[in-house]
Amino acid sequence: MCGAKSKTISEVIGVCVDCLRNRTGEALKIAEKVHIESKKRYGLPSTPPRDFEGVVCRNCANECSIPLGGVGFCGLAENVDGKLKWRIRLPFEAVVDWYYDPLPTNCVAGDWCPATTGLGYPKYAVSPRGEHGYYNLAVFYGACNLDCIFCQNWHYRDNTRRLSPVKSYEELVEAADRRVTCICFFGGDPTPQLSNAILVAKKSLERARRENRILRICWETNGLMNKKLLSQIVKLSLESGGIVKFDVKAWSYPVYKALTGVSNDRLFENIKYVASFIDERPEVPLFMASTLLVPGYVDE
Repeated sequence: MCGAKSKTISEVIGVCVDCLRNRTGEALKIAEKVHIESKKRYGLPSTPPRDFEGVVCRNCANECSIPLGGVGFCGLAENVDGKLKWRIRLPFEAVVDWYYDPLPTNCVAGDWCPATTGLGYPKYAVSPRGEHGYYNLAVFYGACNLDCIFCQNWHYRDNTRRLSPVKSYEELVEAADRRVTCICFFGGDPTPQLSNAILVAKKSLERARRENRILRICWETNGLMNKKLLSQIVKLSLESGGIVKFDVKAWSYPVYKALTGVSNDRLFENIKYVASFIDERPEVPLFMASTLLVPGYVDE
């Protein structure tokens, strides 16, 4: 648009960060083309649907109004005969996979994690020197309510398209055995299937209490879930010694929109909500935010 040339101006996005900030309307029309192509490839709407006669999904901040016979931005919510349905049997199953990650792991919150530092010992950590010999149960959800152009785990889109693998909540709870001291829900993003993650977390904590052992509940998410669901994940992390981790893609609206395809309006409201609980558990930080540095667009 402005004629600037640089190695850090993405050919995919099509505009520089200065144009996004200073000529937002024009620049976003160009940037949205990549999201149209990205979502079309998987048969999904390029923007959160806004059908006046559609059924509204309030699971996340997108609040898709889905037309009859259509699907939401995440690809899992759909309008069947005028009713909101899910393409899998939430909350009892989800498009999800899992694996064991030896502790201490490369957690985003590693510098404050009880598994790495021993913070909160003995209530929230097995050892004051780190939890060597134990595992994190990494739970990867195969859907997302964003369309990040530079997504590290882009293959979640194939999971959404195939609706595979689908696993029951019982399998995930069973996987959280005595070797596991923390569960991290990530993806994709847990938000589209948060009802499943919450069920898994609750049942896993119940099991851990019966077995008199430590189990922390952690989240790596874009933070754009609705407030009712957010309050539940905060409670689960707060009581278990876990950490709520928000991936803040960008601070300014136009850059966020260009990178993800959606608005960040609700994000900072949700950050304030989680932060309001920080003083309730001083032993282990409840909340942290991270931002991926995208050269030319997110630089500080």
